[in-house]
Amino acid sequence: MIQTMCWLCLPPPELTDPDPSDPRGQTDLSRRAFMHSARWGAGLSLSALIASHAHGQVDVGQSSNMRKLIPVETLEASARQQYRQTLSEAHTKGALAPDDYPQLQRLRAIANRLIPFTAQWNPDSRKWKWEVNLIGSNQLNAWCMPGGKIAFYTGILDQLKLTDDEVAMIMGHEMAHALREHARERMAKSKATGVGLSVASQLLGLGQLGDVAANMGTQLLTLKYGRDDETEADLVGLEIAARAGFKPEASVQLWKKMLSATGGGRGQPSFLSTHPSGNNRIQELEANLPKVANLYAQAIQSN
Repeated sequence: MIQTMCWLCLPPPELTDPDPSDPRGQTDLSRRAFMHSARWGAGLSLSALIASHAHGQVDVGQSSNMRKLIPVETLEASARQQYRQTLSEAHTKGALAPDDYPQLQRLRAIANRLIPFTAQWNPDSRKWKWEVNLIGSNQLNAWCMPGGKIAFYTGILDQLKLTDDEVAMIMGHEMAHALREHARERMAKSKATGVGLSVASQLLGLGQLGDVAANMGTQLLTLKYGRDDETEADLVGLEIAARAGFKPEASVQLWKKMLSATGGGRGQPSFLSTHPSGNNRIQELEANLPKVANLYAQAIQSN
């Protein structure tokens, strides 16, 4: 899957057969997939609640109203169905990490720190049932579907030797795509253009678009975001991670690692093909570090 929809962006790639010498592939994977029902306010500290309502420090503008052409309930239902299918396929191949696998526990612990700071970017996310799972694959990838369905691939953790701060930047980036409803917006624009809808038919044909959304599960695995979406996800993810107490500078270090792993952008994973160039995104992140520095300092102080 060296192609991400971003979702760092990619379509979950084809799963590779587990290495017999790798304990990941030998672990009993019969357990049910973990579901983290992280609902707003559950177990949150007062400081987290206060910080979550603070105004965003990064400037990404308003979400497009075009996304409203796709019913959010239908899209999230499709995402849940596709997520279950992806996990089932991984399980069948012996590539789905069990709940007690250390790297998966690490990912879920990081997610638990980030989730309390997501609602300011999408109030509806308070109702999401976040899930985090780990799939054994050498692909450099991670993604978050609408409704908070997250998957990481072991390749991105192992090959880049990511620190917790760097993992938080990736996870925050992927969460941001879901929070800002980039998939919903992309699909709405694609369908509206594809069927040549006029303003009137858009209003009268919402049922048609709703039917289309019901069959969008596969598209969620192949959808590619635009560069503006990727930049927005970088910045929103940066702020979420900073509020959760992860070092903002890790965002820059992460993309330096990514550039190094991909030969400075040559032969890059396909998920990077829609991203801003490495140097440009590093410059953008560096320019926004001062905006979130105080948020990080407050998070460290409160902890």
